[in-house]
Amino acid sequence: MLSPYIRRSILSLAIFDLDNTLLADDSDYLWGQFLAKLGVVDATWYESENQRFYDAYKAGNLDIFEFLAFSLKPLAEHDMATLQGWHTQFMNEVIRPLMLAKAQALVDQHRDKGDTLLIITATNHFVTAPIAKAYGIEHLLATEPEIIDGRYTGNVAGTPCFQEGKVERLNDWLKTNQHSLKGSYFYSDSHNDLPLLKMVDHPITVDADNTLIAYAEKAGWQQISLR
Repeated sequence: MLSPYIRRSILSLAIFDLDNTLLADDSDYLWGQFLAKLGVVDATWYESENQRFYDAYKAGNLDIFEFLAFSLKPLAEHDMATLQGWHTQFMNEVIRPLMLAKAQALVDQHRDKGDTLLIITATNHFVTAPIAKAYGIEHLLATEPEIIDGRYTGNVAGTPCFQEGKVERLNDWLKTNQHSLKGSYFYSDSHNDLPLLKMVDHPITVDADNTLIAYAEKAGWQQISLR
């Protein structure tokens, strides 16, 4: 039986935020914590900065370029094989325990219905691609770290997939893939995603922050929990 969240019979685009939506925490923040635990970065300073940026994100005033200069720097300091080895450990020890059964069921229901599945996230592609794969979601729009000659440079390539940047990146994807937003769904926890939530036919909040809850109540949007 299909979830009551899924009411329409047409094939649609089902878009999912990742952090604190499909996952029970924030993968970007946790990757920073993981690097500190490994001793790859100075733990005291890095954890302090990581928390500062995370608090700014939750407050809605994150400087995305300042954050990316911080978060992408460790990628540039190590070769790809080393990074991938760390990420395998990160997936097994940190991420898989945070993958939500109800989230997987929701994804599977959209898949069984024939919908196109897409994760759109501000967290960078290196961190999120294996998580999208673990959920069985083929399409991923994430902030893209620049790669030159097989190594990360520490810079961002193109538009960060954040706030209005998600709208820009999605519009480009829609044109490239000849898809539309007719009948579309977007599931998110964060008020940072309001620009995109306002675009889709079915905006659905998931374990939302207080700012988004207040907006959703006024707008009459559906609110659910996957926890």
